[in-house]
Amino acid sequence: MTTNVGIVGFRGYSGMELERLLTAHAGVTPWLLEHRTDISHAPQPIGHRAAERIPCTPEAVAGAGLSLVFLATPPEVSMELAPALLASGAKVVDLSGAFRLHPAAAYERWYKQAHTQPALLEEAVYGLPEFYRASAAKARLLSNPGCYPTAANLALRPLVRAGLIDRDAGVVCDAKSGVSGAGRKPSLKTAFGEVAENFSAYSFSEHRHVPEVLEHSGLDEHAFNFTAHLLPVHRGILETLYFRALGLRDAGDLLENYLDAYRGEPFVRIYPAGAVPDLHSVVRTNFCDIGVHYQAASRRATVVVAIDNLVKGAAGQAIQNMNLMLGLPETEGLL
Repeated sequence: MTTNVGIVGFRGYSGMELERLLTAHAGVTPWLLEHRTDISHAPQPIGHRAAERIPCTPEAVAGAGLSLVFLATPPEVSMELAPALLASGAKVVDLSGAFRLHPAAAYERWYKQAHTQPALLEEAVYGLPEFYRASAAKARLLSNPGCYPTAANLALRPLVRAGLIDRDAGVVCDAKSGVSGAGRKPSLKTAFGEVAENFSAYSFSEHRHVPEVLEHSGLDEHAFNFTAHLLPVHRGILETLYFRALGLRDAGDLLENYLDAYRGEPFVRIYPAGAVPDLHSVVRTNFCDIGVHYQAASRRATVVVAIDNLVKGAAGQAIQNMNLMLGLPETEGLL
């Protein structure tokens, strides 16, 4: 017996990744929920067995017996759909930023629009399993973290909690993402002719993912400088974090902090001191890879963290959370 789950927004990159991963998941059967009127169907090879498609209505969700629905939709669409889906009896995992920031005023500042579901915003659980596993398992509405914050928080939070960062000197996060992180909607910025053989920076300190890093790492805004960059690749995120360290003798101390923080975690991999991950290490996986370098004389520390923005940064982490919410093995469908 498998559990029926639904995907709204299955035509976007994160939604397509969800369908790909869930199709191979032993514990669930994916259903595709249509919520748009401009329905189009991509051609499929002869013999292809597609997931069942039903309307995105509470009646259809209840009739299909869907235990959980993924929303791979823009924030305003997630706010519109979540109340009725929850009322139908389904749990919801939202991959947008609709329910990530607290309070509503923070959402309005960074997303430049009013929040229409403040009560659900207060209920939503932030779904970074390595930090909030117990809360995720009990959640009715789960907010899947953003891709940049997933990498940054997994790198930063153990250091902040151990008091290893000189906050007065600040942290610089130099973040780079593949083009799929911008979504599938066509735009000049992500057109092939603009991205190929190019490399560009954007959203200087004003990226909407910044407050997620602050809220869950424990850093203050004045101590965190974040700049996003667009890589000429389809998928993957690599972030390099620079800071002055406190209380470290050598790179081994920095390494031990990570090993202690993530001992037993199935999806966080730590590299030997001086070795760092690259995108090839993580693409099409749910792993977060972390490497460190430290110069004791100057107290300069460098941490390199890599994830796949569509897997650990979106669909894979959403499935990791789904597994927790449905009482399935956390690694099911991901290893």
